[in-house]
Amino acid sequence: MLKNLFAGKPAGARAPEGVRLCAVGDIHGCADLLDRLMAEIAADERRAGPARLIFLGDYVDRGPDSRGVVERLVALSRARPDSVFLKGNHEAALLDFLEAPEECSGWLDWGGEATLESYGIRGAASQAPSKLAAALRRALHGAHLDFLRSLKVSAAFGDYFFVHAGVKPGVALDAQDETDLLWIRGAFHRAAPADRPDKVVVHGHQPVKQPLDAGWRIDIDTGACFTGKLTAVALEGDTRRFLST
Repeated sequence: MLKNLFAGKPAGARAPEGVRLCAVGDIHGCADLLDRLMAEIAADERRAGPARLIFLGDYVDRGPDSRGVVERLVALSRARPDSVFLKGNHEAALLDFLEAPEECSGWLDWGGEATLESYGIRGAASQAPSKLAAALRRALHGAHLDFLRSLKVSAAFGDYFFVHAGVKPGVALDAQDETDLLWIRGAFHRAAPADRPDKVVVHGHQPVKQPLDAGWRIDIDTGACFTGKLTAVALEGDTRRFLST
């Protein structure tokens, strides 16, 4: 059952004046959960007004319907062109596999095989990576591959910085390395106050049982493909509200 989860007292960070933002966490092939969360977001918009959607990456792998997720996001990019779609480490790994399948075949073992199956490519264990990559390239066809290649690595609105994994402590936001933005974990989570960025970081990548509002960072990866819970955070003025399936 869908429910709203309130993050508690508002922090000092603010969304841009007159703008509502809604960021969605890691989907990982769970098209059914994406449909349910989008219905909840639509209901929230009817109450509070339209929001700019920001998706934090990891759309593919692990869950049963990566193809369906990408199809829905491609349609959203056309219907709501102001939406922002960020790259996750799993999209980066998929694209790397297409370019260098033998060197990047590890992707198959940590979720990639489920993505192949969603695109109708089965028997991955018995086929050469190069053959699988060629089949996936054909299956993705123009729109899906173009979408994956178009993903941004970060976005900033008001006092918020949106990214898949996090940022390297002590490094200016405009000087961050893409690898850190897509992959970093502990060093970011444990950042000392003096090394934290000057914007609140909204991210996924690190699964948590409940969406985490730590003040200076907000983690909305609630492990959709394992828990059945896909989460978004709605930001307006200096308020934060969580929406979860």
